[in-house]
Amino acid sequence: MHTDTERCVRAVRSKDARFDGWFFTAVLTTGIYCRPSCPVVPPKPANMTFYPSAAACQQAGFRACKRCRPDTSPGSPEWNERADLTARAMRLIADGVVDREGVPGLAARLGYSTRQVERQLLAELGAGPLALARAQRAQTARLLIETTALPMADIAFAAGFSSVRTFNDTVREVYALSPSELRTRAP
Repeated sequence: MHTDTERCVRAVRSKDARFDGWFFTAVLTTGIYCRPSCPVVPPKPANMTFYPSAAACQQAGFRACKRCRPDTSPGSPEWNERADLTARAMRLIADGVVDREGVPGLAARLGYSTRQVERQLLAELGAGPLALARAQRAQTARLLIETTALPMADIAFAAGFSSVRTFNDTVREVYALSPSELRTRAP
């Protein structure tokens, strides 16, 4: 769907929530990516590009919108039903296989080579397994920051980060806020 620009532009203009998770809108002039249902004024079609996943947007250098929070739905709704390589890989990445065993461990569990898994995920989702795992860790960290009173170091390790520094750098890059700033903004 994300390759059919005209349909995506219509979905963004109508702010239809049914398209959330099917594609993400990246705005070239602001460097922000949003859900199709974002409540902001839609940008000009010439300034929009579309990506299949939040991880692909992040890998392209865009940061998540602070109003519609597109990073909370990094996957497509059809992943729950699909049984192909991409869907199985996403379920394993969500389970933390890449964090524990790395990309070779993911590939071994899927029964494919590392190169084939990376190629399939790039073609289907626009991001490799490491970028998808990073997006998953950032989402988990954000949820823990906003909903618990755990110390930041505990959140970093609970979210799957190997160090507090990596945690701080990733959260700052993905959300354009430090972890403590995220906590103070939480409702």
